[in-house]
Amino acid sequence: MPSSISSSDGAAHFERPGFLTRLTASDRPGVAQPVPERHVPERPWGRVWLQALILFALLLAGWEAYWRDFGSVPAYANSNGSWAAQRRRIDQGEGGKLVLIGSSRTLFDVQLHVWEKIAGERPIQLALEGTSPVPVLEDLAADANFTGRLMIGVTPGLFFAGFAYREAAIQTFHKQGPSQRIGQWLSQQFVEPYFAFYDPDFALAKVVQRQNWPLRPGTHPYVEVRKLSVSAADRDTHMWAKVETDAAYSRLARSIWSQMFNGPPPPMLNTPEKAKAVVAKQIERAVIAVGKLRARGVPVVFVRLPSAGDYYAFEQMTTPRAFTWEVLLKATRTPGIHFEDYPQLQGYTLPEWSHVTSADAVKLTARLAPLVERALKEGAKP
Repeated sequence: MPSSISSSDGAAHFERPGFLTRLTASDRPGVAQPVPERHVPERPWGRVWLQALILFALLLAGWEAYWRDFGSVPAYANSNGSWAAQRRRIDQGEGGKLVLIGSSRTLFDVQLHVWEKIAGERPIQLALEGTSPVPVLEDLAADANFTGRLMIGVTPGLFFAGFAYREAAIQTFHKQGPSQRIGQWLSQQFVEPYFAFYDPDFALAKVVQRQNWPLRPGTHPYVEVRKLSVSAADRDTHMWAKVETDAAYSRLARSIWSQMFNGPPPPMLNTPEKAKAVVAKQIERAVIAVGKLRARGVPVVFVRLPSAGDYYAFEQMTTPRAFTWEVLLKATRTPGIHFEDYPQLQGYTLPEWSHVTSADAVKLTARLAPLVERALKEGAKP
């Protein structure tokens, strides 16, 4: 505790144990104040640092072993920085390539390496999970460097409602500074390819948050979407094996989707009139953006990938095809590929109703690519 002492002028001063006594500014007007000094006791600092390093390594190894036993594998983070790196390719000389935008179905179900084998070109993957592709569509429409071809994945509940959970990725692309880019590069070179625990779903804060804590009266907890996928450096993504092989985990994933099916609609969609207005607004935004792309010769195709079970039933009820998909294609004057219209896009396994297994994603991509390439070729004709 500070103790009081008196100086020769009778003024009271205070000192802290371990610090040298210093005068205050009032004691020495106009004189620079000395830097406080503290005696550092002698300790075996080399041994202390070694012990701390060993403890850190043991804890890190234990955390890594725990998540590997859970089924995780090293993979690249699906971060805003990772998305921005792929988006930047368009402005760095690859603006003439095929670009994929959409939500998680486009991200998980379309395999870039398979597309490359089928069509001879590896697309740029810009789909964002939990997010309507309309903001990305608008961003590309405003970028004169993009002169290639565009496939737009449509997940009805996201596209026509305008949900933009990952929209911040677009801002990261536009505002990312050199230090952030370097950090992203270092992470992809030295961390992500080697550590299985390096995933937002396994962060300690999230692990603690999702424990079975007592609920406060009147609260209705919402379980966040858990890890579902594994990504490569260029965002070539497929379903995580645990979703496919662990029955309990796939049930958990389905129960998380069921919260959306069984809960109240969001405020902007809680009446038929509001929902109709929101759908019309999203289609209007798409019409404007597609018009800009078409004006500079960019062909566009919309794709509706498979869904199943309760998820498909929910989409049929809330976003029926006749009032959403068909209106979108007519308003944008754009070709569309709907899985219901093509036998080769049906019959796949969707463990949690919304995404196909990694093996089926290979098959689906091999059958989807020729359809998309043909539609884009037809759309490019004057």
